Amino acid sequence: MRNQLSGLTTETKNKQSEDLDLLSTLDIIRLMNEEDKKVAYCVEKELPAIARAVDMIAECLQNGGRLFYFGAGTSGRLGLLDAAECPPTFGTDPSLVQGVIAGGVEALVKAIEGAEDLAYLGQEDVWAHGVRAGDAVVGIAASGRTPYVKGALAEASRLKAKIVSLSCNPTAEINEGVDVSINVVVGPEVVTGSTRLKAATAQKMVLNMITTACMVRLGKVYKNLMVNVQVTNEKLKERAKQIVAEAADVSLEEADELLNRAQGDARLAIVMKKTALSQAESLRLLEQHKGNIRRIVEGYVS
Repeated sequence: MRNQLSGLTTETKNKQSEDLDLLSTLDIIRLMNEEDKKVAYCVEKELPAIARAVDMIAECLQNGGRLFYFGAGTSGRLGLLDAAECPPTFGTDPSLVQGVIAGGVEALVKAIEGAEDLAYLGQEDVWAHGVRAGDAVVGIAASGRTPYVKGALAEASRLKAKIVSLSCNPTAEINEGVDVSINVVVGPEVVTGSTRLKAATAQKMVLNMITTACMVRLGKVYKNLMVNVQVTNEKLKERAKQIVAEAADVSLEEADELLNRAQGDARLAIVMKKTALSQAESLRLLEQHKGNIRRIVEGYVS
């Protein structure tokens, strides 16, 4: 195993942190901060690949497909986190974006490291989650060689899903046979091999880009507003009110009234105001245009 890892960029020693255990607390976190500053520039180099992945995934979602993340350890947890944040942010059905982690839900709070070493577990999880042709699958592995992820991607590819690999090494085994490969090379970690640091930050940034840009392409964002936000608590109710006020150019009082008439649906409230149509007709237009407010309001003058 040591020989297998020694050639990985994510496993090399960081010369800047060789005496990490001798540093003061402030110097430790200052060094970490300096290393973290490099991550965004590393992601920048992969923007063309990320854009290709977004366009491919968005097309899958527009045509009835779903997005799946498969990963182990930190990578798997990041996929689950990104998937879990889509319903409250974009109003998506929980089945649209799904995160799958080696070892199952228990691995969220307890390290189950052995699960990542078995490719067949990745294959089984692909079957268990019903991945099919037309879906998009992103395999996440900082090392680029995790057997669980390799197994999941191989099986998903066999099923004719669209495949994206995300690693933090310049060459990665999980890139083999994929439609788009994203390799964000952040270099050696402050603590050697601890890819929960810069590598994880890079992965989180890329996953943010993938789902956010996909949802924009799907019309789930109007201007730069979260018009699909789900009003499930007081904070989100206030946010929805602000969104309606901004998008429809009305006072907070009128926004509140519109939201009440729209039963808390910010999209419906905005369309009702922008088009001056009834609730029923506005709802019909939202269904017709798959919730894309921009397409609806371009044909109307409020």
